[in-house]
Amino acid sequence: MIQRYTRPEMAELWSIENKYRKWLEVEIAVCEAWAELGEIPEEALREIKQKAGYDVKRIDEIEATVKHDVIAFLTSVSEHVGKASRYIHKGLTSSDILDTSLALLMRDAAEIILRDIDSVLKVLKDKALQYRDTPCMGRSHGVHAEPMVFGLKFALWYEEMKRNVQRMQRAKEVISYGKLSGAVGTFSNIPPEVEEKVLNKLGLKAEPVATQVVQRDRHAEYLQALSLVAATVEKIAVEIRHLQRTEVLEAEEPFTHGQKGSSAMPHKRNPVGSENLSGLARVVRANTIAALENIALWHERDISHSSVERIIIPDSTTLVNYMLNRLKGIIEGLHVYPERMKENIQRSYNLFFSQRVLLALTEKGLSREKAYELVQRNAMKSWHERKDFRAMLLQDPEIKKYLTKKEIDSIFDLSYYLRNIDYIYKRVFQDS
Repeated sequence: MIQRYTRPEMAELWSIENKYRKWLEVEIAVCEAWAELGEIPEEALREIKQKAGYDVKRIDEIEATVKHDVIAFLTSVSEHVGKASRYIHKGLTSSDILDTSLALLMRDAAEIILRDIDSVLKVLKDKALQYRDTPCMGRSHGVHAEPMVFGLKFALWYEEMKRNVQRMQRAKEVISYGKLSGAVGTFSNIPPEVEEKVLNKLGLKAEPVATQVVQRDRHAEYLQALSLVAATVEKIAVEIRHLQRTEVLEAEEPFTHGQKGSSAMPHKRNPVGSENLSGLARVVRANTIAALENIALWHERDISHSSVERIIIPDSTTLVNYMLNRLKGIIEGLHVYPERMKENIQRSYNLFFSQRVLLALTEKGLSREKAYELVQRNAMKSWHERKDFRAMLLQDPEIKKYLTKKEIDSIFDLSYYLRNIDYIYKRVFQDS
């Protein structure tokens, strides 16, 4: 199921082949920098660049013996290169390659996710404009509050997704740091010039102060940005799930031809896509906790973070990629029922006009407390007797002391609640 919604480029990004490809890219870039400094013969550099390669199965074979993935990788590369391979990995420690290449992968993953968010933004904007004039009931605590338009839900999600773009851009920036400063980061066997040349070529910045590793607060911030994207996706999913409840049924997930909702009940049309997204958001958030715990390492490094990151970083980026693409499909195919929205507006007997009545009474000179008492008394009676709120007000002698029938009728105007919708839309979409 995940493969259906995950773009092949994300799957390829985290493939074992691409990981080794990035390692080799960094190693060759270091060799080129050494050569520019006259520390590697040009002939040896040409041989390295011509012959450098690796064999995944061979790396696995070697690692089974040496129990060290970078050494296994370098051994496989040396088998391809031959004598000139003695210049590869000159002055480096394993984390130089691992952390610098991981930065490249995380940067590329961020770019994919940013494109995904952009595609979701386009769909949200289309829906916001489509339902700009579709009245629906706004709810607080799940209870009828005051009317709004259905398009505002999409506009709100659009605005939040724009903030996720900013977060992912910052995350991409904060993770785009490498280090090629050797064991414990002191440049003891490699000059700073090599790091500068290599990172410039790779489009990365140098970690100003590194230990043997790039510090893991960077990775934690990246994972937190992913968690916020996932949280927004879940927020939308939860709303769709609520809207699809039989008692509400104002919107419904796509239900394709031949789809089955239940093994026992043929009538069921369940919001399974949104429920999937709610569940996956929990996984992404949980991975952020592990990323935060990776920040504290022993002295200049240990590898307690390494095994964790091999899971949480590919998984979180892949899940968010999947979630955004699945969400886009759900929103694109969303079934929306404006007539049901009208029906639901009427289910609370016009009680949502209560604040307007309250304000009208205070404008007549009543204290807010007294006005609230009069309005609430009629509102509770309307609710319990299941009768129209306006009719209750017209029958209340105390209310009639302050408000005429014409004044009461003028209060019960749905368009009053929607008169500033254009203003909100302008604020959200003026720059898009």
